[in-house]
Amino acid sequence: MRLVFLLLLIVPFAQAQDFAWTPGLQRAFGQMQQLQVQPARQTIAREPATQSPGIRLFLDDYADMLTLTTSDNDALFADLSKREDERLDALKKLPDSSPWQRVMQAEIRLHWAFCKLKFGKEVSASWDVIKAYRLLSDNQKQYPDFLPTYKSLGTLYVMIGSVPESYAWVARLLGLTGGVTQGQQMLIRARQDPVFGLEAQLIDLMVRAYVLTISPADEQALRQLVARHPDNLLLHFFGATIEQKSGHSEQALAYLTSRPTGLAYLPLPIVDNILGDIYLQKGQYATADVHFARFLTSYQGQNFRKDSQYKRFLCHWLAGYPDSQSRPFLERVLSSGRTTVESDKAAQRFAETYLKHGATPNQPVLMRARLASDGGFLDSALAYLRPYTEARFVGLPEKAEFNYRMGRILQRRTQPDAAIPYFIRAMALSDAYDEAPLSFGASSALQLGYIYKQKNDRTKARSFFQKALAQKHHEYKNSIDNKARAGLSGL
Repeated sequence: MRLVFLLLLIVPFAQAQDFAWTPGLQRAFGQMQQLQVQPARQTIAREPATQSPGIRLFLDDYADMLTLTTSDNDALFADLSKREDERLDALKKLPDSSPWQRVMQAEIRLHWAFCKLKFGKEVSASWDVIKAYRLLSDNQKQYPDFLPTYKSLGTLYVMIGSVPESYAWVARLLGLTGGVTQGQQMLIRARQDPVFGLEAQLIDLMVRAYVLTISPADEQALRQLVARHPDNLLLHFFGATIEQKSGHSEQALAYLTSRPTGLAYLPLPIVDNILGDIYLQKGQYATADVHFARFLTSYQGQNFRKDSQYKRFLCHWLAGYPDSQSRPFLERVLSSGRTTVESDKAAQRFAETYLKHGATPNQPVLMRARLASDGGFLDSALAYLRPYTEARFVGLPEKAEFNYRMGRILQRRTQPDAAIPYFIRAMALSDAYDEAPLSFGASSALQLGYIYKQKNDRTKARSFFQKALAQKHHEYKNSIDNKARAGLSGL
């Protein structure tokens, strides 16, 4: 009996030790979240080799994921990808009585799903997501109070809730249920977790920026988060991408120029691509071109190459260089990189159209206004367009874009009543164009929904959100539909 009693005490203790977050392993995870991967590996190496095998498998995998996604190195991906199954098999041999066992399996699957998406392996990535979802859902049922489950499960709920309506039946068929609101609630809950809380807070802010609309309070929370972690390169990077997405490129620039640097951090060549974008929006074309050229030289991957060659074309084209000096960059768009990410797809479309048809005389004006407006440089954007009227532009697409840009600039300058006629006109012109779907009508309807929602005119807000959803086959269909559905749910 005494032996049985001792075994009952020892076995749970041994199982707990398989997933124990020792101070050293917690420190290593914190270093990785700062993108200090090599120092983190050294920290792990100082820990006893037999201690916490489940957590060590997760951390080793996390380090590989960070290395792959920051380098985009195809050869390295081919070399490391076999480790996914090896680590999952090792985790499955550990006791499944700990809720960490399923969470660690799910995390590793999501690491590789992210990597596979970056390297164009969409089908395999999808299966990893599905299996991770099932592991986390099972964990939620068995251990409903275990907070680490909710960071990634909440993320997946947001992803499922953002699936376009035309594909929602696939998610239902696979037994995947979720919603943006439920996912956010899970992320907020996970923010209380001592291990994944920081990651959950960052993901929640990214959801607000990319899926919903980020508020001034959210941006203040982001600034406070970055300020509390001055040595965290990852937070500075994502802070910059969130602010740039929200049309605040000056703040994004501040995050990047104050980012920590040094040999302890992973190289992050994509920063030059983002800096190029910001200086392009500011109209500082020579500085922007230096950053894009530096990115193309230092970067080992195939993503964002088309985008950077296209942006180098813009630097020369908008600066007034002759076609013989700007056109070669568009020819390089067609011969370099791949079209996995959206920005590369957009660059490919622009290059094909421009090389075939050229540009109209006023197309550079619209491009300058678009770039400045996207970056939040609203005075410059308005100065570009103020000398023009709709009549100066050729064809319905350009006329629709002129009206949309004017409306967006005025709206963001807190002049919503002045913006409304421009958005209405952009919608009418887009509806009248029957050669191909224009996104300006759907984008204008979405912004009108926001304007009338702020005015507390729920009837008109609902009408315009529904109008945005009704627009078919335009290039920003998924993102606009997500925002319009979120707008409707908030009424």
